[in-house]
Amino acid sequence: MSTANSITRRDALKASAALVAVTATAIASRLSAADEAAAATKGRVNHSVCKWCYPKISLEDLCRSAKSIGLSSIELLQPSDFPTLKRHGLTCAMVSGPSVKGLGGITKAFNRVEHHDTLVEAYLGYIDQVADAGMTNLICFSGNRAGLSDEKGLENCATGVKRLMARAEEKKVTICMELLNSRVDHADYQCDHSAWGIELCKRVGSDRFKLLYDIYHMQIMEGDVIATIRRSHQYFAHYHTGGVPGRNEIDETQELHYPAIMKAIVDTGFKGHVSQEFIPKRPDALGSLKQGVQICDV
Repeated sequence: MSTANSITRRDALKASAALVAVTATAIASRLSAADEAAAATKGRVNHSVCKWCYPKISLEDLCRSAKSIGLSSIELLQPSDFPTLKRHGLTCAMVSGPSVKGLGGITKAFNRVEHHDTLVEAYLGYIDQVADAGMTNLICFSGNRAGLSDEKGLENCATGVKRLMARAEEKKVTICMELLNSRVDHADYQCDHSAWGIELCKRVGSDRFKLLYDIYHMQIMEGDVIATIRRSHQYFAHYHTGGVPGRNEIDETQELHYPAIMKAIVDTGFKGHVSQEFIPKRPDALGSLKQGVQICDV
């Protein structure tokens, strides 16, 4: 065996080893890319989550986990939280409304004329903050009946909300009244049926006033979720999830079939956000959140 041949063989072995290393690196890179692709969403649904469901996880930590889960939004936050979201490249798909002098929450809001001046002043300021931050949806509530008829509640809510519409239209911010159940969670709440909320939208008469259709709440109050979405989706600016009964994980442990519901939402051409608003009961709360996003990513 000649020296020249020996060197050639050694060089060949080195080259072969280098090729193996390069190939291994390429394979690892492809596997990593495949993992990222598997974790990515399909792009047909914009995913969000309600921060209040994760009290043990800081906003900063939830932001850090958000993108790997498939989220583009963390919501029901105040304007003071916007800088944290923006540092992580996230938005707030539904901003919490103002609370002033005990008004603006679920129980005391727009269905009482005596609340209007305080609420309108507060909401006008919030509309400006939401718009300046590049957000587009701001939540509101009807308030409880407390003996008020549904017709009078409609009349009062329309009167109050109309006072916000010029500013909302100018700033391109949608005021969204949430549909909530009055059987289990929010006794006596007035905006507790989709028909009542839709009639309110018609009376306000602006594309900048719509409903937050909470699937969990409306399943409890009236069911018929998919048919309602197909029939009345033009009045719904945002959706919330939750397992029924119990408001926990949205998997096979509860009665709603979320893939079918989500397909119905997507088929309407909806381009807004769908937010996970279930309360995780498993120890791995972020695991439950990731599962919820995957279930809804049709």
